[in-house]
Amino acid sequence: MKVLIKNIKELVQVEEEPKLAVKGKDMASIDTITDAYLLIDNEIIEDFGKMKALDFSKIKDCDQLLELDAGGKLVLPSYCDPHTHLVFAGSREIEYSDKIRGLSYEEIAKRGGGILNSAKLLNNISEEELYEQSLVRVNEIISQGTGAVEIKSGYGLTTENEIKMLRVIKRLKQNTPLKIRSTFLGAHAIPMEYKQNPDKYVDLIINEMIPLVAAEKLADYIDVFCDKGFFTVEQTDRILDAGVKNGMRPKIHANELAKSGGIQIGVKYNALSVDHIEYTEEEEIKTLLQSQTMPTILPGAAFFLNMPHAPARKMIDSGLPVAIASDYNPGSSPSGNMKLMMSFACVNYRLLPEEVINACTINAAYAMGVSRKLGSIAKGKTANVYITKEIPTYQFLPYAYGSNLIDTVLLRGKIIKV
Repeated sequence: MKVLIKNIKELVQVEEEPKLAVKGKDMASIDTITDAYLLIDNEIIEDFGKMKALDFSKIKDCDQLLELDAGGKLVLPSYCDPHTHLVFAGSREIEYSDKIRGLSYEEIAKRGGGILNSAKLLNNISEEELYEQSLVRVNEIISQGTGAVEIKSGYGLTTENEIKMLRVIKRLKQNTPLKIRSTFLGAHAIPMEYKQNPDKYVDLIINEMIPLVAAEKLADYIDVFCDKGFFTVEQTDRILDAGVKNGMRPKIHANELAKSGGIQIGVKYNALSVDHIEYTEEEEIKTLLQSQTMPTILPGAAFFLNMPHAPARKMIDSGLPVAIASDYNPGSSPSGNMKLMMSFACVNYRLLPEEVINACTINAAYAMGVSRKLGSIAKGKTANVYITKEIPTYQFLPYAYGSNLIDTVLLRGKIIKV
């Protein structure tokens, strides 16, 4: 079956020669085509261009053709969200009130809240119920324009519960149209019973969890929360080494709470991305410039926790690429709305609309290892796109931060009812 989207007011983020990522000053540019068409053949983008250049021979003999008129509307590649924790059990709005009263993220964690609270909830839920809760969130982010998502474990903190989370992620991969990458994050927090001997928990991760995860092929990547009050650089080094030996490429929670050394250890292990990175200085920027690691900012978490903002402007001006992720989770960013993340990045990080579009599409695709197939409008890429409602320009997307501007979602070339 073919799909022809015609009379597109503006086709955004087109690439004649696809790139894996965009960095530095190039992030301030995106290519578009006005009065355009987009032709999809099954799951793949076959062709695009000006309406007047449409080659009707490509569709005249097609037995099944669906035509969509996008007059007055824009078409963009679906968002890629390279850092989420959307498989979780229940919400944590009580902690929201604690934050309002002035308790810090670290203080809540020390009281057994935060990640440990989510671990308690997850321990008391069946795999089936966890899957059903998570499926609701997956459908939510699809309706908001996301076509690819990375999902982490990390609320289990026991072998049994970490495996349970990863099996749920595997089921979501199999049963939804989203492109999903899974990440093992057993090193998300130190359980209360290991507080006096955290290295013993690290041993459990390395000697028991990682081999089981690898044996069932449940994770594409491995992650560690390398930060103040969580896992040290030395512990992170041990865990990443074990993960790499078991076929999992690193992604790192780094420098959210302090200058932790997380960026440097991530680069040492050729991490696909280093995420949060609020505490990033010249030393870290120089390290990243010499790497293939994608700096990824999480504007929703910084907003929700009222934390310092990562120096995204400085990183881009220094020649780095930047990706944006939602960090969708119950404690520090209870939203997977990537359009909202673009607005946060424009207002709080002083990024241009073009920069945030690049950060949420092609660079975000790179940060989850899928930019060869997703993140832009290019021939041969997977047809994950969305059609907006009638809007004046692509700059209107982050500008109208509270409005739902999506008309139609297509994933793998098929219309998704949202």
